[in-house]
Amino acid sequence: MLNPIVILIIGVALLIAMMLVLRLNAFVALITAAMVISLLSPGDFADKIARVGKAFGGVAGGIGIVIAMAAIIGKCMMDSGAADRIVRSSLKLLGEKRAPTALMLSGFALSIPVFFDTVFYLLVPLARSLWTRTRKNYVLYLTAIVAGAAITHTLVPPTPGPLLVASELKVNVGLMMMLGLLVGLPTAALGVLVCKIINRRMDIPMRPYAGQAEPEVLDDDQLPGFWISFAPIALPIILISLNTISNAVGIGGTMAQIVAVLGHRDSALLLAAAVAMFVLVRQRKLSFKELASRSETALMSGGMIILITAAGGAFGAMLREAGIKDVLGELVGAQGGLVILLTAAAVASVMKFAQGSGTVSMITTVGIFAAMDISPQILGCNPVYLAMAIGSGSLVGDWMNNSGFWIFARMGGLTEIETLKSWTILTAALGVIGLGFTLLLAYLMPMMPAV
Repeated sequence: MLNPIVILIIGVALLIAMMLVLRLNAFVALITAAMVISLLSPGDFADKIARVGKAFGGVAGGIGIVIAMAAIIGKCMMDSGAADRIVRSSLKLLGEKRAPTALMLSGFALSIPVFFDTVFYLLVPLARSLWTRTRKNYVLYLTAIVAGAAITHTLVPPTPGPLLVASELKVNVGLMMMLGLLVGLPTAALGVLVCKIINRRMDIPMRPYAGQAEPEVLDDDQLPGFWISFAPIALPIILISLNTISNAVGIGGTMAQIVAVLGHRDSALLLAAAVAMFVLVRQRKLSFKELASRSETALMSGGMIILITAAGGAFGAMLREAGIKDVLGELVGAQGGLVILLTAAAVASVMKFAQGSGTVSMITTVGIFAAMDISPQILGCNPVYLAMAIGSGSLVGDWMNNSGFWIFARMGGLTEIETLKSWTILTAALGVIGLGFTLLLAYLMPMMPAV
């Protein structure tokens, strides 16, 4: 029987080779690696493929509804103009002088239910419009968007990466949301300072798109109001957080049961999706058939994310079958919690550098560490901090093999070298700052779960 460490190396090397050399889809690569690991692991040979499917189904059942609803929310908010309204309200409230902060906060809020790429597509025209009026700080406007959107994309559910990390580490989603916001907001704020330093070193004007017109901007009267626009973001955060707090303080009775139902992540996201669809129908005067068509478009993109995320869960489950817990668990258990958190962040960074995707980096890393079954007593703090460390680490090592790199470069009109000097440096800084806040909070309030 192969040593579990050897199986781990084979599985990770196979995964990276399939994605980097063969350019296979992340789902195919992850599920293939999971099957290979399962075949090399102990157990009844006839059951080795079946258990991959069982693990895949278990993870999909746990996160599928949340990701599907988040995809619908994002699509409806974009199509109805709700996302645009949030951005314009932030700019109006803070003023043109604080436009970078407004762009950061807009990206921070929108990237919770909306995928990063979509948020960037939405906000880039505003950055270009601001430069047209001010004739300065173009790189600052572009990078400020990333400072807000990238951090919630990696730390706050229902984004797929953080959602699976929470699920694999058995961390309450409400707690993951609250701590992700607590770590993410000051990280993004300091990120804006990094953006200003980058901007001073890169005085680059806005460049026109080759052969393309600037995107058409809607009038204010074509957009929904701010509060109804913000509701699909705020509603699930409030409901899920209330349920988490209710469980923590031990509230009982009928009210607790109501909160438990409404605050469950599936029902909270379903309610938020209903609000987002209502706003879209009311604002664009859609028929139910047109609404169904747009929802199907969102679900198609969400379906691929569910497949990739569930395949990542199966990959981690097969590492557990290989016996990683017994080997690496003893090795890691001999270290302190600080070393474990730093190691998790480092592994996520290496995985990010190797294959490009932050989500796949988080999925692979949490698979390894969840398989070790590290207890809070060994970690010295709540496992949510391990989740934060993995998310922060997945921001470091971002370069040309990441789709986000090219979206930032092409939509921003920057060269590859300029993108390395801005995007790559900023995301690395965000990861390091986020890890710093994670370590600080783990020391100040470890939140050890009750035994």
